Amino acid sequence: MEGEIIESARTEGTDTPLLPGPPLWPDELYLLPLSEKPFFPAQTLPLLMNSEAWLETVKAIGETPQHLVGLVLVKPENSDDAGREDFYSLGTVVRMHHPVSNEGKIQFIAEGIRRFRIVEWLSDRPPYKVRVDYPNEPGRPDSEEIRAYAVAVINTIKDLLPLNPLYSEELKFFLNRFSPNEPSLLTDFAATLTTAGKQELEDVLETLALKRRMEKVLVLLKKELDVARLQSQIRSRMEEKMSQQQREFFLKEQLKIIQKELGLAKDDKTAELDAFKARLQKLTLPAAAQKRVDEEMEKFSVLEMGSPEYAVSRNYLDWLTQLPWGIHSKDKLDLKRARRILDRDHDGLADVKDRIIEFLAVGAMKGEVSGSILLLLGPPGVGKTSIGRSIADALGRKFYRFSLGGMRDEAEIKGHRRTYIGAMPGKFLQAIKEAGTANPVVMLDEIDKIGQSYQGDPASALLEVLDPEQNSDFLDHYLDVRFDLSKVLFICTANQSSIPAPLLDRMEVIQLSGYITEEKLAIAKHHLWPRVMERAGLKKGQVSLNEAAIRHVIEGYAREAGVRNLEKQLGRVARKAVVKILAGEPTPIKVGVKEIEAYLDKPIFTREKPQAGVGVVTGLAWTALGGATLDVEASRVHTLNRGFRLTGQLGDVMKESAEIAYSYVAAHLKDYRADEKFFDTSFVHLHIPEGATPKDGPSAGVTMATALLSLAKGQPVARPLAMTGELSLTGQVLPVGGIREKVIAARRAGIHELILPQANKRDFDKLPDYIRAGLTVHFAHHYKDVAHRVFHS
Repeated sequence: MEGEIIESARTEGTDTPLLPGPPLWPDELYLLPLSEKPFFPAQTLPLLMNSEAWLETVKAIGETPQHLVGLVLVKPENSDDAGREDFYSLGTVVRMHHPVSNEGKIQFIAEGIRRFRIVEWLSDRPPYKVRVDYPNEPGRPDSEEIRAYAVAVINTIKDLLPLNPLYSEELKFFLNRFSPNEPSLLTDFAATLTTAGKQELEDVLETLALKRRMEKVLVLLKKELDVARLQSQIRSRMEEKMSQQQREFFLKEQLKIIQKELGLAKDDKTAELDAFKARLQKLTLPAAAQKRVDEEMEKFSVLEMGSPEYAVSRNYLDWLTQLPWGIHSKDKLDLKRARRILDRDHDGLADVKDRIIEFLAVGAMKGEVSGSILLLLGPPGVGKTSIGRSIADALGRKFYRFSLGGMRDEAEIKGHRRTYIGAMPGKFLQAIKEAGTANPVVMLDEIDKIGQSYQGDPASALLEVLDPEQNSDFLDHYLDVRFDLSKVLFICTANQSSIPAPLLDRMEVIQLSGYITEEKLAIAKHHLWPRVMERAGLKKGQVSLNEAAIRHVIEGYAREAGVRNLEKQLGRVARKAVVKILAGEPTPIKVGVKEIEAYLDKPIFTREKPQAGVGVVTGLAWTALGGATLDVEASRVHTLNRGFRLTGQLGDVMKESAEIAYSYVAAHLKDYRADEKFFDTSFVHLHIPEGATPKDGPSAGVTMATALLSLAKGQPVARPLAMTGELSLTGQVLPVGGIREKVIAARRAGIHELILPQANKRDFDKLPDYIRAGLTVHFAHHYKDVAHRVFHS
């Protein structure tokens, strides 16, 4: 309640003596925290506490007989946040007088009495209650040495009195309560006169030995005296310079003297304006941007530094003048150098490197690489981000990368409007500022994982940024000035092409497929193993890893499309070797196939032959992680009635493919020399293993039809063979995507005979020779071509 007097805590009478007879100090005390400085026994001061946090404590103190409370310094800056562990161990017992609650605050007068030490905590939350003891102060107050120190303290206080009149009032108040012949209280009082930090004052409070405490206080008083004398000198200089005509300029002159003492020549606003102008001299701003800067600087020059608009205007000018207007790095268009950098940083990816060289060659012909948008599309761990860095290195441009994964706010692309607190430009202008040039290489990672929310659609906001016809006049909401992004080379990365069609239409797609074993082997030898050795602190020659061991890691532990997991497995090998070296084993530590299995346990993948048998056919699939082989199994459950069941967590498209395959095979059993009535009395179950993994897509029709035909004929596939292709109801074999990934998956599984759609022959012919080498590929236009190859019919 406003103005409420806390009656239970109000001390009866105002003249309560400090030590009423023989004091019986309580064994238990309530605590109140202090955050700025400790309270000393020689002090009597009004204190202010937050009512919400400490009202219960004050009421509890009022119910005690003597109204005593322990004041203890805490470590946090805000005493309301203090926990039990934040209190120092030693504080001062005070008597609480006249507590009053008003406007959410509690005010009371604290009369310091003596030191106490916390022995045991009796509560873990407010009101804090502790068990205490009252330490004695070692030393003889009447000794000659103590008297000498007391005289030194008194003389220093006398020196302070002329320099600051406030000290005189405090000294009078002290002398009204205590005698100057009490050295302990005198020392504590002298400590309260100083402006020392909380830690220094707490150190004085915790020093019980009187001599040692007086020594510390004398040091603090000497520092205080030096500061007071310097302030007096500054004031004296001002008084000497003043004259009758100069009095109206008193504040300005005083400010100049203070700035001279501090080594400052200008006020903050003037210095910042000069800094902005110095930056602008190095830039070439368009006319519209220059006009905006001039208007803002004129406005800034008349704003008061305490005005809320001052910080907004200053930050705006800071951004405007830090952007690299008209600053472009010169492109290095040496194709041989670019090829050398790409080969240095990456093994394999010959087709990708050729595409990049073609892109750079066009820039060399024109004399510059104009702003373009490349999309590096491929599974994780195939080197998309590192290729972007290599392109920047080859061009001699600055490189900046940020991830779009999970981005949901349009303002992160186009900036916040300046009306909002904490507003700032979008990620693109931040990238330009960080790079320091207007034509960096900016990598937008994980563009396929961009989000969408009620705050806007970032993918739609990207349309302006990534459109060469529009980004020459890109308008950020924060700057509200158009900036030319047309010279920026944007490189996007994605794992799958689930990118909005309008955005994908603005990009030039470069496909990165997975690596085969030979490519992974070269990458591991030239890049991964040296990097792993460096991270593990190993020197060349301390560990010897032979080629057979690397190949075993690739084929047994890291078969995925990329090389990220391969690097992790090599890191495990390096750490095992480090343990052996530190255990005292002689170097080099030799690591072969046998040691790999000891380090990494048994292989995760084994070289299993593809499943074979009636109704079992191996298909080829594309996933976001690269290509994969997929076994399709068909079985007759019983002959009681006709039926067809699908399992394996198939998507809608795959279910339709299965139904088309079932209908086609059932309608053409006679054409393929099978029992025409087989399906009339058979309940058939078609299953694709690994049911926990969702599967969808149109490319398994041919494989499922072959499994059903194998079941109907009772004839297994004669040899290891894999296939892909979609089937129409008339038996046409339709083209599918992901041919490169599927071929690499077949090689990885040890399958060297494939059946592909005839329409995909051009995709297969584009593959590098080292991928096609050793493969027998049959191209099918109609399902009859497939059946002929599989069953020799």
